[in-house]
Amino acid sequence: APGAFSLREVLDAFRRCVTEQREVLLEPYLSGWRGLIRFLQSLGTVFSFISKDAVAKVALLAGLCEQQGLVSVQAMVRRELAAGRAALRARPDSGSRTLLRLHRALRWLQLFLQGLRSGDSRTSVLCTDAYNASLAEHHPWLIRKAATVAFCSLPSRDAFLEIMNVGPPEEAVAMLGEAMPYISDVYSITQQLFEEHDLLDLP
Repeated sequence: APGAFSLREVLDAFRRCVTEQREVLLEPYLSGWRGLIRFLQSLGTVFSFISKDAVAKVALLAGLCEQQGLVSVQAMVRRELAAGRAALRARPDSGSRTLLRLHRALRWLQLFLQGLRSGDSRTSVLCTDAYNASLAEHHPWLIRKAATVAFCSLPSRDAFLEIMNVGPPEEAVAMLGEAMPYISDVYSITQQLFEEHDLLDLP
């Protein structure tokens, strides 16, 4: 089906993300995110509180890339820092702040997909653990509460592996294994960049 989620697309996008100079390219990053959003949407309304937000953030970043001809995350952060830290902190729609929100959600998905891959507990537990280790601290209590309730209704691990659209479960697991290092790489480069410039707590 058009618009259906495919793990292979996400893998390919994140594989294209990092250059030899360890820059994170925005076009494949956003493309990978569009795939992840389809993954969240294919799970029904459970994740809409995250997917709706991600859709808005991806659109905002794509717009910035186009207007400013930005190619990499590093170039975007450098450009925004050049205008001064105070100006950056004051802008709710800056590329850096928008990316930080996606970056935090990527961590949650990374942990969740890693958990799915090893599969030693129920998906609701995996998802809740991943959420508590990543996004929860950035969400108000009400959203945290709603999220953990929603996670209880998640489908089984096999259903998840089927949603990946790459054939039998063992193929999905193998491809998750292939995708994780690329996603982790993108995550850690971005994390380092934001740490270096002291941007991890942009309001």
